[in-house]
Amino acid sequence: MPSISNKGKQMPASPIRKLVPYAEAAKKLGTHVIHLNIGQPDIKTPKVALDAVRNHNIEVLAYSMTEGSEIYREKIAAYYAKKDIHVSAKDIIVTTGGSEALSFAMGTIMDAEDEIIIPEPFYANYNGFATAAGVNVVPIASSIDTNFALPPIKEFEKLITPKTKAILICNPGNPTGYLYSKEEILQLAEMVKKHNLFLIADEVYREFTYEGKTHYSILQVEGLEEYAIVIDSVSKRYSMCGARIGCLVSKNKEVIQTALKFAQARLSPPTFAQIASEAALETPQEYFDAVIEEYVSRRNILISELQKLEGVKVAVPQGAFYCVVELPVEDADDFAQWLLESFEMDGNTVMVAPAAGFYATPGLGKNQIRIAYVLEKEQLVKAVQILGKALTKYNDR
Repeated sequence: MPSISNKGKQMPASPIRKLVPYAEAAKKLGTHVIHLNIGQPDIKTPKVALDAVRNHNIEVLAYSMTEGSEIYREKIAAYYAKKDIHVSAKDIIVTTGGSEALSFAMGTIMDAEDEIIIPEPFYANYNGFATAAGVNVVPIASSIDTNFALPPIKEFEKLITPKTKAILICNPGNPTGYLYSKEEILQLAEMVKKHNLFLIADEVYREFTYEGKTHYSILQVEGLEEYAIVIDSVSKRYSMCGARIGCLVSKNKEVIQTALKFAQARLSPPTFAQIASEAALETPQEYFDAVIEEYVSRRNILISELQKLEGVKVAVPQGAFYCVVELPVEDADDFAQWLLESFEMDGNTVMVAPAAGFYATPGLGKNQIRIAYVLEKEQLVKAVQILGKALTKYNDR
């Protein structure tokens, strides 16, 4: 039979979704599965966004502009201005989710076998985007012992080669919840200018910062205009994951002009989703205030409950809605599968994301999991109780 491409064989399976068949099998047996594995918020999508689609009287669902509706891009620019990020509609390309924006960015600035340095653990799909682009990920490890802070700049510089084209960060971080400080961003900015590299920042969790901390965007750094590329999305900000609308933002005109050619190849972003996303920009601040308050409450109770478990170590997130948890097991993949196949407590079990898939260095994260605290507090407490009982039984086998 015809053979599959080497690129296809090398595409990594999602550590977030690869256990789905085991979860579905558990559900068919009557077990209730508490999903801590995926960042799908249970927060309601703003009514203004849903009403914009319900009440629209489109008679022909036509293509939109390749770069996205001009009115929508102008409104995105106005949204950024409120965050002290000053860009124009011409600096923005609307994409089908943040995923497409990152794919466009890699295709725009990198050739096959070029290298991109990424602090690990990182969003697992970065590996997939890089593989699809033929790009090599060069990981630099951050540690749970430092709450996954930015590794020292000198360690980055040791990894830079003639093939290095970019540094990629997620801020706040998925899977760690780490929020980079302004000082850390400025250190990165100086380094990329020194070595003539691009700095790509995935800022889709910008709104989710805690303890009075504020997000500092790479687009706010003076003198970084030609180096900075931001990836953004409505998915988490407005609990609109299914809209699949994101954007690529850069003041580098050549980057935008080149990315636009990639966008032309897929024609245009979806029209109805843009309508919903444009309307979502009218969401009042009270919505975000309530959401942040809820996530802080969830984070606090989750961390408190996890810290009660013997042998468990957890990094305290300062943003987003994820945390990385180190377990007293040798293989978190095996434990996560066992949870779904062989364990239940009062008819319930838990689905987690093994963290090894968020690392590129073999062996790292093998005893860690990522938890997404996107469920109500009662569910989170129950889930940690289940984890505690499960760990005892698993290690006593």
